[in-house]
Amino acid sequence: MLSAGERPQPAIGKNAAAARTKSSLSHSPAPMWSVQPKPEQVQHIWVVTGPAGCGKSTVGRGLQAALNVPFLEGDDFHSQKNKEKMGSGIPLTDADRWDWLISLRNAAIKALSPSEENNFHPPSGVVVACSALKQKYRDVMRVAAYGTPSVQIHFVYLKLDEKALLQRVAARQAHYMKSTMVQSQLQDLEEPQGEWDALTIDAHVPQEQVMREVLEAVGDKLAEYQ
Repeated sequence: MLSAGERPQPAIGKNAAAARTKSSLSHSPAPMWSVQPKPEQVQHIWVVTGPAGCGKSTVGRGLQAALNVPFLEGDDFHSQKNKEKMGSGIPLTDADRWDWLISLRNAAIKALSPSEENNFHPPSGVVVACSALKQKYRDVMRVAAYGTPSVQIHFVYLKLDEKALLQRVAARQAHYMKSTMVQSQLQDLEEPQGEWDALTIDAHVPQEQVMREVLEAVGDKLAEYQ
C-alpha cells in the first residue's frame, strides 16, 4: 500500500468554495463505518459517467494522468453482440448491460489489488469511463465498495444537452455508437440527483475548463480523506 506522501494528488484550485459553485455535490448522508480507515489506506474508484458524447473518455484519461492511476474504458468491456446492436441503432436493454457492468466492476476491483502489473504496490485508485445512465446501473458499480471502508466510489457526471451530444457523436470517427443512439440514452438517463457519492460537472464549457473543474472537484473530495 502506498503511503500518503507517495500517492500523487491532482492539481486543485486555490479556492475550494469556488469549485463547489461549479460542480454539484449531493447532500444525502454517506454510509458510516464503525472503524474508519487511515487516509493512506483508502483507495478510490472514480466513475466518469454520462451519455455518449459527453466526454467520458477524454475526462477519464485526463483524470488518470493527474492521479497517476489506471484507466478502464467502459466501451472495451462491451460484448461484440452489444457493440453490434448499438452499431445497428438498437438500444441496449437492462439485460444487455448487466454482464457488462459486472465485468467492468470486477476489472476495477482487480486494478486496486496487488499484482505483478503494479509490482504488488496497488494504486491509490482507478478511473472508469462508464455511461451508468440509471441509478440501478450505478448501484451495480457501488457493490465494489460494499463492506469495504478502504474503498470509496465516486461518480463524476458530465452534464450536456441533447444538441451538443448529437453534434459530438456525429463528429466521431470509426466508433460503433451512432448519433441515433443519443436519444435512447437520454430516455434512459436518470441524473444522479441526491446521490451522496456523485459530482455533477457542467460539460457545456470548453474542454479545458471541464477538465479543470473536474480536477478541482476531485481534489476537494480527496481532501475530505486527509
